[in-house]
Amino acid sequence: MTGLAALIRRNTRLYFKDKGMFFTSLITPVILLVLYGTFLSNVYEETFRGALEAAGAAASDKLIGGCVGGELVSSLLAVSCVTVAFCSNLLMVQDKITGARRDLTIAPVKSSTLALGYYLSTLLSTLLICLAATGVCLGYLACVGWYLTGGDVALLLLDVFLLVLFGTALSACVNFPLSTNGQASAVGTIVSAGYGFICGAYMPISQFSDGLQKVISFLPGTYGTSLLRNHALRGVFEEMGNQGFPAEVVEAIRDSVDCNLYFFGDKVELSTMYIIVAGAILLAVAVYVAVNVLAGRKQKGGR
Repeated sequence: MTGLAALIRRNTRLYFKDKGMFFTSLITPVILLVLYGTFLSNVYEETFRGALEAAGAAASDKLIGGCVGGELVSSLLAVSCVTVAFCSNLLMVQDKITGARRDLTIAPVKSSTLALGYYLSTLLSTLLICLAATGVCLGYLACVGWYLTGGDVALLLLDVFLLVLFGTALSACVNFPLSTNGQASAVGTIVSAGYGFICGAYMPISQFSDGLQKVISFLPGTYGTSLLRNHALRGVFEEMGNQGFPAEVVEAIRDSVDCNLYFFGDKVELSTMYIIVAGAILLAVAVYVAVNVLAGRKQKGGR
């Protein structure tokens, strides 16, 4: 345990000491919030207003702001929890490039301890940044329309923690075989550009074609985004009901923003979404452990 704690401290300090790696991770949520607030908020607001007008319902600016803000915040956190993890986990690749990993393997440190050190330090760094991003997002909601309860905030934090666990495990599996800066940059670019689309953060899955919706319904990130959506918007939907909005209108809005997800026509409950995300975390961790065990055996065989 002493060796593991030393590795975690070492990796965490190196991560925060590397200004390029740290600021790249930190600026991602900030850029997303600015872009979402500047461009997507108007699109979402017009969509909500149009849907309500078509249904013969009217909503206050605060309620519209809370609905738009909840969707933007959930999108930002869904993307950040994974993309920041990939940035944080670049230390694993950097150690291969600089030869530091070879030095660590020469030292009396088990390969399993080394792998766990990378995972836990990445988890810690990513969680700190994502919790800071969550604080900024909550401040944003307080400005545009606050309808959250203490329970909603607690569940949002739980969702962020689970998605950080998932993002860290996924990044560990993907980054493990990388050994050059070019490979790391390519993977980071692909993840940053593509993950938001396939998890439903940039565009609601309900707007995709039926075939693409069925494909995306197999991806665990989709359900992580929906969990964030549900908890960020629960209070907004409750207020709509209190103001006399027809139940079918509220349900249609829930469908349109992916609070309701369907797997081949069957609605997926929140408890099932948690099970899917938890299962994906366990699977990714198991894959990470397996590749490290195989790499350790190969290294011993090479000796």
